[in-house]
Amino acid sequence: MKDIELLISPDATVKDALRKLDKSAEKVLIVVDKQMKLMGALTDGDIRRSLLSGSDLNSSISRVYNNKPLYIFVEDFAFDTIKSLLLKHKVELLPVVEKDMTVADFITWDKVFTEKKEDTSEILKNCPVVVMAGGKGTRLEPFTKILPKPLIPIGDKPIIQVIVDKFKARGTEKFYFVVNYKGDMIQSYFNHIDDKYNIEYLWEKDFFGTAGCLKMMENRVEDDFFVSNCDVIIRAKYENILDFHKKEDAALTIVSAIQHYRIPYGVVDFKSGGDVVGVKEKPEYTFTVNTGLYILNKKALDYIPEGIVMDMTDLIAQLIKSDEKVITYPVNENEYIDIGQWEEYKKSVSKLKVIEE
Repeated sequence: MKDIELLISPDATVKDALRKLDKSAEKVLIVVDKQMKLMGALTDGDIRRSLLSGSDLNSSISRVYNNKPLYIFVEDFAFDTIKSLLLKHKVELLPVVEKDMTVADFITWDKVFTEKKEDTSEILKNCPVVVMAGGKGTRLEPFTKILPKPLIPIGDKPIIQVIVDKFKARGTEKFYFVVNYKGDMIQSYFNHIDDKYNIEYLWEKDFFGTAGCLKMMENRVEDDFFVSNCDVIIRAKYENILDFHKKEDAALTIVSAIQHYRIPYGVVDFKSGGDVVGVKEKPEYTFTVNTGLYILNKKALDYIPEGIVMDMTDLIAQLIKSDEKVITYPVNENEYIDIGQWEEYKKSVSKLKVIEE
């Protein structure tokens, strides 16, 4: 067995599984018992569904994983057979087992096919993307004193082009850029590069907030549309997020990320008066954070006042107050790349370099 990181015990917690998935390039874990016998398979989608249905991060994966996984016996190992199974069942990974169900190896899609599994998605063609490109980017000063944040480079492309290219590769055809600060530089860049995009520029005369500026979309969309901050990259399947949003008939979907934080110190727990109850040595906490990527239905625009500053958090609160459906679509930690601060920017450049290689 070449990669034991992809193996997990049926007694492990959802949090344990998330940690393993965050460290892996794959989106599937193989569930095995102490004798390495195949018990099942656990995907990031299985975890997402369990969390959305109310499961706790500390709960066992025993009720989450698929206990009837697809597999192939060692003696039946043949690339044509494997190819057929992967295509028919649309799975990312196939365990290879001995007759007694001991896991001997596994085969991934990438090892069998040289071409990409994914193709452009029809569902995204009529779903435009709004990129919030008008902010001043104060957290990335002094760089943004010269360049607008959307044009800060990630490798050989600016951030905003990386975001747009990821959507375009999946099938998105129409983009809207909300611009203000140094917006002419952004427009000039896209006018002078060889790659061509269908972009409409929405100019803010004043700063109306992350939701207030979306009022300009009222006569430009008929249904659902993505809204992306210009400092985040989400490496998930956008069509799956949109499909989830539509099936739930939501007014707004927040794409969230499960993040693990370890406090680098011992945390002192004490009562009033100073009596120490205990000390937790470098505790780790798990949170679900807002990534800055959303899907809005056109009806959400009815709750945005004309010419008034409104942030996305205010719009979300207003929708909830009005009994409109607001949901979240959680992604793994390694599917979320934040570039909005210097430390995160430096990490993201390294992370993307590894991904592209």
